[in-house]
Amino acid sequence: MIQAVTDRAAPAWSGRDDGPGAEHRRLFQAVQPLAQLTQKPDALFIGFASDEGVRRNQGRTGAAEGPTALRSALGTLALAQGASGKRRPDLVLGDAGDVVVINRDLVGGHHRLAEAVTATIDEGSLPVVLGGGHEVAYGTYKGLAASARRKNHRGQGRTARIGILNLDAHFDLREADEPTSGTPFSQALAEEEGAGTELIYAVVGISEAANTQVLFDAAARSGVHYLLDEETHWGNLQAIDKFVEVFTANVDLIYLTLDLDVLPAAVAPGVSAPAALGVDPAIINRIMSRVAASGKLAAFDVAELNPSLDIDGRTAKTAARLIHTVLTRHMPLPE
Repeated sequence: MIQAVTDRAAPAWSGRDDGPGAEHRRLFQAVQPLAQLTQKPDALFIGFASDEGVRRNQGRTGAAEGPTALRSALGTLALAQGASGKRRPDLVLGDAGDVVVINRDLVGGHHRLAEAVTATIDEGSLPVVLGGGHEVAYGTYKGLAASARRKNHRGQGRTARIGILNLDAHFDLREADEPTSGTPFSQALAEEEGAGTELIYAVVGISEAANTQVLFDAAARSGVHYLLDEETHWGNLQAIDKFVEVFTANVDLIYLTLDLDVLPAAVAPGVSAPAALGVDPAIINRIMSRVAASGKLAAFDVAELNPSLDIDGRTAKTAARLIHTVLTRHMPLPE
């Protein structure tokens, strides 16, 4: 059984109830608190209630309430078997509750989140981390990096190559005296370099207007592959698919991270830094579906939902729809 210790117990999930039977099943009916699970879950929700990194990065706080809003938006989504055969009415889902960052102790929060993520991966389930500012990413990465699956890839006695695919308008490669929502991937790259291990970092949706030359230079030094938001459109679909295909082929384990500010402000207003342009959510959904079905997805998180800035729950609903894609398309890691 997964030993994921958090600071706040899992809340009760709710949603529309159309009656008994798999044909009426919705996501809230598939989720059980971790302590009540009698079988290994396909995925385990772990909340990360923090906006300390956003505050340090001079952003608009409020993302600490993101996990609650995401659960609320997820609960009523349907799980019935569709004509495509891709939806999963038989999903087993758990909820470990929330890691809560208090007294500005982001380091402690990262440590507790990492332990929960490691425990989930090592039991063969997919951690689905609900943020929280994008400082969540460092904790998710640390959890994957410490996992037995990373240390001994498929029993081959070698360290697995991690690939981080960040769907984001920002590189988040800042250098700072303390961790922020803008530093998680510079932290991860530095740790991998120090350990002599390999990390591939790629980003889809980069905004030239939201990243200074310093950040583009940092990306170049670290060998970061990226697609600009202006390149990520339906007329360039072949190049987008190829980008994801090459990334997936060159790594052993994937950590997928969705920063909701990659989406247009019209569909994702509830973030600290709304995107004036952004990437069509259907393209983001396509990318996420392909990564989920790759058989390499080991960890997934969603960042930057700020319910206090949302309009009619628009951002939470969009995020929930994208999470639904990962849950229903996910192909587990090989044993």
